[in-house]
Amino acid sequence: MNFNPFRAKKYAVSNIYRARPQEIQGPSKEIPEEEKPNVPQGIMTKCPNCYMMIYTKNLDSNYNTCKDCGYHFRISAKDRLEMLLDKDTFQEYDKEMVTKDPLDFPDYGLKLDKAREKTGLYDGVIVGKGRIAGLELMIAVMEPEFFMGSMGTVIGEKLTRLLEEATKEGLPVVVFTASGGARMQEGIMSLMQMAKVSGAVARHKEAGLLYLTVLTDPTTGGVTASFAMLGDIILAEPGALIGFAGPRVIEQTIGQKLPEGFQRSEFLLEHGFIDKIVTREDLRDTLTKILKLHDVGIKS
Repeated sequence: MNFNPFRAKKYAVSNIYRARPQEIQGPSKEIPEEEKPNVPQGIMTKCPNCYMMIYTKNLDSNYNTCKDCGYHFRISAKDRLEMLLDKDTFQEYDKEMVTKDPLDFPDYGLKLDKAREKTGLYDGVIVGKGRIAGLELMIAVMEPEFFMGSMGTVIGEKLTRLLEEATKEGLPVVVFTASGGARMQEGIMSLMQMAKVSGAVARHKEAGLLYLTVLTDPTTGGVTASFAMLGDIILAEPGALIGFAGPRVIEQTIGQKLPEGFQRSEFLLEHGFIDKIVTREDLRDTLTKILKLHDVGIKS
């Protein structure tokens, strides 16, 4: 079954009858603590779309997607790189670049430390050079768990440097977006990154090189309003939230109910904002075909 973000969320029950509490007869009996089954934490994961319980190992082996409904769980930047690139070909750039906290925002440093401890990253994007099916490219992957992928000065600088290096070397660039927008703790310095990265994209395109973006859940705010939507080809994962302001903010502003499925990748494809929706399972093959079609040669 393909993932359908427009349908109502229901429990997926197949040939199973679940009795309602009022239908259970007889006195309730409390099970002693020592007789309760001991299920290790994290062994099962519930799909937020169809509510099926999934054996976590099966989820990991299926590109972190639900086999029942096709729902794409969010994955880390490191896992995505491992999933896409040829083994042992990735060379990371600017790994330890950190923000200077330009506004001296209260508690920002403490929150950054927590985000770094949680993700193992210094900031919300990994950039570098690698290969897909032997094809050399520059790649950037945003990390949704680092300040919800919010764009600050480090993300803007790392993306700009990557694009400039790709322009020098004559390489294509693939960017995976996952962002809640600009990082408010860096104020106008964060918003400036929209223009800076967009300028680097323009220079890369002027050199006749391919710039491709893959929009994942969520891609919103200033990232959507700049480099995410500037791709020569724009791909998206199924069911991804893509937009500038969030649906609730828009509804409160205009005082109207939005169409069902508004701002999901299927809605954007229907209205011509993106070029193709690609499942995670097919993404590596799709990128390989696009790179070959654009005469990206195999480097020795």
